[in-house]
Amino acid sequence: MKVVSVVGARPQFVKAAMVSRAVARYNTESKSTLIEEFLVHTGQHYDANMSRVFFDRMEIPEPQVNLGVGSGLHGEMTGIMLMQVEEILLRERPDWVLVYGDTNSTLAGALAAAKLQIPVAHVEAGLRSFNRRMPEEINRVLTDRLSALLFCPTRTAIENLENEGITSGVRLAGDVMYEAFVTLREKALRESAILPDMGLKAGKFCLATVHRQENTDDPARLSAIFRAFDRLASADCPFVLPLHPRTRKMIRDKVHAGDRQSQVRLIDPVDYFDMIVLESNARMVLTDSGGVQKEAFFAGVPCITLREETEWVETVASGWNHLAGADTDRIVEAFRKIEKGGEEGGTKKSGLYGKGNASRAIVTELAASREEK
Repeated sequence: MKVVSVVGARPQFVKAAMVSRAVARYNTESKSTLIEEFLVHTGQHYDANMSRVFFDRMEIPEPQVNLGVGSGLHGEMTGIMLMQVEEILLRERPDWVLVYGDTNSTLAGALAAAKLQIPVAHVEAGLRSFNRRMPEEINRVLTDRLSALLFCPTRTAIENLENEGITSGVRLAGDVMYEAFVTLREKALRESAILPDMGLKAGKFCLATVHRQENTDDPARLSAIFRAFDRLASADCPFVLPLHPRTRKMIRDKVHAGDRQSQVRLIDPVDYFDMIVLESNARMVLTDSGGVQKEAFFAGVPCITLREETEWVETVASGWNHLAGADTDRIVEAFRKIEKGGEEGGTKKSGLYGKGNASRAIVTELAASREEK
């Protein structure tokens, strides 16, 4: 059977790496159905540090196609991807189209497949922030509606789908990002040199990321976030901020990025191994990224989320994640509260995101669907 996987953004490269490895293992072990994976990179993340390094260091198979779409307005990006992915599907005629997460690449792949009557499998189905102002939320809801197999990372995700009347094809697979973290963390800690290269010591810095449209495209919100960073960063605990290209552009064009004498260190995007090391050794993480929230939880590092809500509600319920929005005072207050509380951020519950074998469950289910035909 043939599966076309559509990826385009950093978290999707990580998830695809796990599934591609599981496909290779399945093909080695299987005595019947073999799976041929055809990887399509939309080029949504086109910066080398946001894309190329993931294929190099995580040993993801080279994509057969790179559409090179790049950034742009949501409709423009999705439309171009839809047109080009459709052409690939018409040529390849896969049995399944596999999409990941909640980006424009996700929706474009799902739409193209659905219109051609090719079944869609959605990895990370059922997540909801319940904020329709987020483009990602629209992408999630529509992709789930188009999918024949919905691989949920948590029981909360299954409940979200049930509340929307979606029960067919729903599977509790576990979280592929958790699998990647536990699989690759030791290698990352062994191979990454980012801490000595930057002169950082474990527990003596904070890690921050800002890339969501609701923050980057609103100068008032972005300025408020950076004011908080300026107030909190110090010589004893600098802030390290790998800068997303969108955020860098907004800072350059419209936003005061803080006092040049502050201890906020703006750096280029880093690869997945370096990010794991930064997350695992930070005193605290401040982010608007869904993936980074989870990885902070996996690492046992307290997190402040720079949004009003999160799709990863388990991290908040367990006490490791604190919602602060883009309000300077709320961010500072949350930071001080965590610092006052000492080293522990909350009660870390095992099993919330599965057992670290999500990719195997996904591949096994795809193979079984072929056998049933």
